[in-house]
Amino acid sequence: MSHKLSDFSVHIPIDRELMDFQNQVKEKLYDFNHSRPSQGVLRQSLLDDLLGGNKGVTIIPPFYCDMGKNICFKQGGFLNTGVTILDLAPVTIGEYVQIGPNVVISTAGHPFDLAERVLPIATGNPIVIGDNVWIGANSVILDGVTIGNRSIIGAGSIVTKDIPSDCVAVGNPCRVIKSISHSKMPTNEELDEMWLPLFDVHN
Repeated sequence: MSHKLSDFSVHIPIDRELMDFQNQVKEKLYDFNHSRPSQGVLRQSLLDDLLGGNKGVTIIPPFYCDMGKNICFKQGGFLNTGVTILDLAPVTIGEYVQIGPNVVISTAGHPFDLAERVLPIATGNPIVIGDNVWIGANSVILDGVTIGNRSIIGAGSIVTKDIPSDCVAVGNPCRVIKSISHSKMPTNEELDEMWLPLFDVHN
């Protein structure tokens, strides 16, 4: 956990420009969160405009973020309802990540020293989530954390430190409880044949 202003890799002045930009983000989120389930094309268009990288991710409203432009999805993925991403710093999300309801991913943090904390500066550290990660409902991922490929974060966990690949991690603070041995994967072609027909976007 970062303690000082200098510990954070991202420093953004809290000024009228930032406030105006975040109000624009809120307007786009309002349109997305109040769209009808049948308006798939509209939803994808709004996400394309809002996010820094949107490559086929499915997001179930409501969805909330700070900046939008600092969130990048590598490929696909699914975010269930009520996910919040505070993206003052970059959030990089790998291929086909599954994120459960009410998960909070927060790059934002604050210095411990009150004299630094009251300054008009928003601070944060990047978060990286690897390929094929599953994050259980109501989990919180804090600033500066990296989660390795194919790992599972148990529901309700508070992730304060890096989690390696191929493991199950749970708790507050989140800790590894076991490693995972994966079976032989279907080919990409087989997966596409099973999944793509379910996500054809209409309207």
